[in-house]
Amino acid sequence: MATVRDAMTGDPRCCDSGATVTEAANEMKQGDIGAILVTESDVLSGIVTDRDIVVRAVADGRDPDDTTLGDVCTSDLTTLSPDEELGDAVRRVKEANIRRLPVVEDGKPVGILSLGDLAEKLDPESVLADISSAPANN
Repeated sequence: MATVRDAMTGDPRCCDSGATVTEAANEMKQGDIGAILVTESDVLSGIVTDRDIVVRAVADGRDPDDTTLGDVCTSDLTTLSPDEELGDAVRRVKEANIRRLPVVEDGKPVGILSLGDLAEKLDPESVLADISSAPANN
């Protein structure tokens, strides 16, 4: 049976909870990604997505240079272990109704599992898998 490790995107981009929204947005731009894992002393404490930045910072009129990730990230997390079976991961995605799950070992982030990652591994002929594996539109 395939595991989370087989499908996840490893070596996730992380920023400290004290980093600014601007710093996270620049990390997202450089990595062509839509989510950053938020850490405190290298331990996972949250996740911030491009949507979080728009809804919780920009739309609220917050200054992205003064707003920290700790202020806008989601800290009530559903996480996965890299050794969990993909079937269990799919169930947890459905139950939590979320698109990206941090993958952790000993509290430290080791990857992210997205809907696109699941599609590429479990249904490689799907439209979502095609979109997820396509090169970026820069």
